Amino acid sequence: MVASSERFLRQIATLKGYIETDDKGIGLLDRPIGEHGIPIEDAIAVFERDVVRPGASTASGGHLAYIPGGGIYHGALGDYLAAVSNKYAGVFFAGPGPVRMENLLIRWVADLVSYPATAAGNIASGGSIATLIAIVTARDAHGLEGSEFASAVVYLTTQAHYCVEKSLRIAGLREAQLRFIPVDDRFRMRPDALAEAIALDRRQGLRPWLVVAAAGTTDTGAVDPLDAIASVAEREHCWFHVDAAYGGFFLLTEHGRQALKGIERSQSVVLDPHKGLFLPYGAGIVLVREAKLLAAAHGYSGHYMQDATREPGEVSPADLSPEQSKHFRAVRMWLPLTLLGTAPFRAALDEKLLLAHYFYQEIHTLGFEVGPPPDLSIVTYRWVPPGADLERANQINQAIVDGARRDGRVFLSSTMLDGRFTLRLAVLAFRTHRRSIDLALRVLREQVAALGD
Repeated sequence: MVASSERFLRQIATLKGYIETDDKGIGLLDRPIGEHGIPIEDAIAVFERDVVRPGASTASGGHLAYIPGGGIYHGALGDYLAAVSNKYAGVFFAGPGPVRMENLLIRWVADLVSYPATAAGNIASGGSIATLIAIVTARDAHGLEGSEFASAVVYLTTQAHYCVEKSLRIAGLREAQLRFIPVDDRFRMRPDALAEAIALDRRQGLRPWLVVAAAGTTDTGAVDPLDAIASVAEREHCWFHVDAAYGGFFLLTEHGRQALKGIERSQSVVLDPHKGLFLPYGAGIVLVREAKLLAAAHGYSGHYMQDATREPGEVSPADLSPEQSKHFRAVRMWLPLTLLGTAPFRAALDEKLLLAHYFYQEIHTLGFEVGPPPDLSIVTYRWVPPGADLERANQINQAIVDGARRDGRVFLSSTMLDGRFTLRLAVLAFRTHRRSIDLALRVLREQVAALGD
């Protein structure tokens, strides 16, 4: 097992961003689970060939398509310790150490966001579950009952992550009214349009309830004007939630603190350590300004837990989320931060900001049409030859991203913005450095040249 991990890491510097194979790992199905096991060497061979090799290489510096960065090795060691010790992390009575560790990390993140001492939170499996926890808390905090769901109004933009709408549906709020607030030319929510929409809904007898802003959208990396939105939400007595799953940990940097000003005024916020802290997949943090509201929405207990005494000052994660059988995922975050301190994380995040701006300048120099200057570390751009109409331009950019994926040296992605097929570069893998960006520029030049006339 150790040899396999070492083989992987020895070639990580030259690992392609995407490996396109014909079989797509179907050889895994040739080894069905049976009555008797197979040698570990055979199992590892199947794992390396059919599981690790095909598809996106998210641990590679060439992974520039989507936001999560590759997991740092210290996080893997933390997961190993958590699995071997198998400590229960849901209730303080059974696992005081794991619960104290999670609460310590929650407090550290709350301080980063500048939340008060009354705040609490939970380390969930990712941003989607963390968002669900926040929305359920907001629903109960405002006393919304089933008969009122159809008149409750949620304010967001078309750039909001789809997990927001998904969470509303799962929380029983399918009937809630959605208001997609217009954005400015940088894809950021317009506070004036938000205020107008709320005023109109009040005049129509509806119930403005939830405002969702983004601290780094998935499509473009845009950061909504959080301070101005917070003022509107406070004045209108709406719950203000910030999706900072991607951008939240840029608060470690000076640029991030300026860009995310106003996040501290929210009622709830989501940040993903498996993004901005470069951890392995499976860690999303939700914070709620008032711990009592989070506990009121999620706290339950059964008779079989009557021996589980409560510790003053140490809230149990099982009382703050849907999870009861909670994995000890805090150690994957605690071990890297404890061993390394925060300075390397801050330096890495500053580097990603610089790399995004460098790419933005260079891709424009190459003749690409660029989107807004990056708020954080996502850049949007497209190739539009003279005379190409929208349909033809969309086909050309589709060909570029498909060609880059087949090439595989870097992995790029695309999105649709106002009907325009748009290319994206997301810089957040911790192994992405200047050479990775220069390689991406070279691949894009080659793809444009391959288009010919």
